[in-house]
Amino acid sequence: MKKLILLVVLVFSANISNAQDSAKAKALLDDVHTKIIGYENIFVDFNYVLNNTEADINQETRGDVTLKSDKYLFNIFGTQQLYDGSKVYTIVPENEEVTIENKSEEEDALTPSKMLTFYKEGYTYTWDILQNVQGRKIQYVKLVPMDTNAEIKSILMGVDAETKHIYKLIYSGDNGTTTTITVNSFKTNQPLSKSLFTFDESKFKSDGYYIVRN
Repeated sequence: MKKLILLVVLVFSANISNAQDSAKAKALLDDVHTKIIGYENIFVDFNYVLNNTEADINQETRGDVTLKSDKYLFNIFGTQQLYDGSKVYTIVPENEEVTIENKSEEEDALTPSKMLTFYKEGYTYTWDILQNVQGRKIQYVKLVPMDTNAEIKSILMGVDAETKHIYKLIYSGDNGTTTTITVNSFKTNQPLSKSLFTFDESKFKSDGYYIVRN
């Protein structure tokens, strides 16, 4: 009987601890979200690493994205992608080609315009490790998709405990692929050109680009 009582107490205590950890994690992510949506615009320079040991894949590159509301200008792998709020323009200078397509931002929770706010819905949260990175305290939160069929098994989000800015995102896929995004520079409320999120089709045509509409 004593062993049974002890087991019940331990299980009950563990449930309370898990609930408290989940509440702490959610509170931190709420702080991050409040901070992010308070900015007029955001510029992020980042390192991108994709690794799959079993498939012998290791890709590393650097990219950047400028975000304003749901609009974005995204540069990675020598390709530029522009979203003006209704259409996505993918510009590939190497091929001198531009692809234009209609796209609802709801179709993909991990588009650039949602990369800093995607976690608000569809995940459970767990308080994880605290790291010291060159004097910065980075608190990690583990996110697990509620959708059991999701391609992503879990996400580790590292948050600067002082600024409440995202420092690192580690995506673990169900196919053994790990994608890591590490923020090098996080700038806010920068002066932006009024035409930054405007696609000038005539300019690209005059430069000899082939325009594809999907």
